[in-house]
Amino acid sequence: MRQEEPAGGALESWFLTAPERGNEFTELDRRHASGAAWTTGNSVETLVHGATYFRRLLKEIGELGAGDQMFFTDWRSDPDQRLGDGPDTEVGAVISAAARRGVSVKALLWRSHSDRLGFSAKENRHLGKVVNAAGGEILLDQRVRLGGSHHQKLVVIRHGGGTGSDVAFVGGIDLCHSRRDDAQHLGDSQSQTMAPLYGATPPWHDVQVAIQGPAVGDLEFTFRERWADPSPLSRDPVGVLHDVIGRSDRKASTLPPMASDPPARGTHSVQVLRTYGSRPRGYPFAPHGERSIARAYLKALRRARRLIYIEDQFLWSKDVMRPFVDALISNPQLHLIAVVPRYFDQAGAMTLPPNQIGREQAVQALLEAGGDRVAIFDVEDVLGVPVYVHAKVCVIDDVWTSVGSDNFNRRSWSHDSEIACAVLDEVRDSREPVDPAGLGDGARTYARDLRLQLWREHLGRAEGDDRDLLDPARAVETFHASADALERWHSGGDRGERPAGRVRPHPRIKPSRMTRLWAEPFYRIVYDPDGRPPAFRKAGTW
Repeated sequence: MRQEEPAGGALESWFLTAPERGNEFTELDRRHASGAAWTTGNSVETLVHGATYFRRLLKEIGELGAGDQMFFTDWRSDPDQRLGDGPDTEVGAVISAAARRGVSVKALLWRSHSDRLGFSAKENRHLGKVVNAAGGEILLDQRVRLGGSHHQKLVVIRHGGGTGSDVAFVGGIDLCHSRRDDAQHLGDSQSQTMAPLYGATPPWHDVQVAIQGPAVGDLEFTFRERWADPSPLSRDPVGVLHDVIGRSDRKASTLPPMASDPPARGTHSVQVLRTYGSRPRGYPFAPHGERSIARAYLKALRRARRLIYIEDQFLWSKDVMRPFVDALISNPQLHLIAVVPRYFDQAGAMTLPPNQIGREQAVQALLEAGGDRVAIFDVEDVLGVPVYVHAKVCVIDDVWTSVGSDNFNRRSWSHDSEIACAVLDEVRDSREPVDPAGLGDGARTYARDLRLQLWREHLGRAEGDDRDLLDPARAVETFHASADALERWHSGGDRGERPAGRVRPHPRIKPSRMTRLWAEPFYRIVYDPDGRPPAFRKAGTW
């Protein structure tokens, strides 16, 4: 039997209050009549794999008609990326068709760095031209700190008829090449160039959530705050010249008044979290920036007692690891398992060492604090090809979860724009142990199901084959045993039957002293800059 409890005390223990968000200039929390900095009554569905997300997104956009609205933000969008297998399922074609049907399409794409540097300036600009010609309005947005990016991946769909079927998507998945992979992890045939070790079609692991209910209003409001920013979209002379020559829009239109929030749909409470850097010409809704993603982790980690599970693209920064270190030191029964990519996406002589420095510093800090209670793994597909882990997920004690665009590094916690949703289910899970942390919060169905879904995939398990993964201590032992078995098989020359599972212990890299001398400053200044105001940086707070 599942046991439900009213929203209240547990939420205040885990979620940030409005003052704790640390940004008095946003109306995001004040818009709630209850005064709470979160919404209740939502339905959150986890969409693991880009193919799963793209299939759902294609369906939702296809059902839009005249008077409906679609808002989205993205780091990279490729107009030719297919959302499905059939004809006319390319991102540009699907969104343009919606605009021609009378859907109000508004979007903010990052005005990316040059493609020569491995970014997506041409692709983002191309999608804007295609959709705008069909009647949509896509703007290229460079209102960020120097060297920063807009990294939010958000789609909000609102139906003008008030059908209650409004939905928002948040997570790590861009509308671009390489993302449309599935559980087999054989990669997306429309791939982007990565380190050669990932092959011609790099396997890609990612997570998005589909949210229905009042939280959709908070996510639309977040989009509207950025859209209404009166600052110039770009002050870069080259970008301005591109806009003038290409006749691109340089000013956002005025949006119609926002509709009422969708009605309650489920048992999930959702807190919308953001990062905005502190920039010279600050955001009107965050003139000193916002670091509620970082603050949410600081609060949630203080309640961690048994198991922190992480999936992350980077896992960088001693500063970001500090609250994890504190939690490990304070709680001798606490374990931390992280799943990261085996190799970084780029392998150049100037790009790889700074990445390695960031990872090694973070892992070293965790191991010094937790010893053998800390374990870092990576994933491969059934052919033995490494899977690029791009997901940004955290589950704490099967109670609190976060899924978003943010990575565990200073850039995501302070510098670039990011968005995440923390979720806490009102429904307690009746499977033993019913309260793994022993704090009275109980295991929650959504958090536990999310962790088990991801673990079954990584351990090669069938649906429902997870009884030995419920208790944190036994689950950690099982994870280790699976990874060790696969590692022994590889060390033995891949002879005999391949063990079940796809996880392997993540190898540590020890850069030389000479490499550290040049790569560490490069990592700290270019790859993982600190966007906090000076006073926060000096105090070591977020």
